[in-house]
Amino acid sequence: QVQLEESGGGLVQAGGSLRLSCAASGRTFSRYSMGWFRQAPGKEREFVAGIVWSGSRVYYADSVKGRFTISRDNAKNTVYLQMNSLNPEDTAVYYCAAHLGYDSPRFYDKEWYDYWGQGTQVTVSS
Repeated sequence: QVQLEESGGGLVQAGGSLRLSCAASGRTFSRYSMGWFRQAPGKEREFVAGIVWSGSRVYYADSVKGRFTISRDNAKNTVYLQMNSLNPEDTAVYYCAAHLGYDSPRFYDKEWYDYWGQGTQVTVSS
């Protein structure tokens, strides 16, 4: 069992930046691949970024490539999402999720994940 807690959300103007953090409980964080998703009002939850357990591979949705960066610090049991050049379309609740295991990653598949955080709101004003 692992618990995930997101932080770092808030209100930012278009063009600004935020860094989200997701802190995980437990001693096996380094065995989890991690993903970030987001859900805007009235829309499906969508994949944003993912990172494998070792940090050696990362994946991004096309909509955030070149603007967002996912990283992790296994010593701190934390995964980060650096978000730059934000625009109003990035407004959503952002969730982190964890998958235990070393199988081939299916980051885009919500069903692949074993645990989810409660989310943090990101609002980008125009």
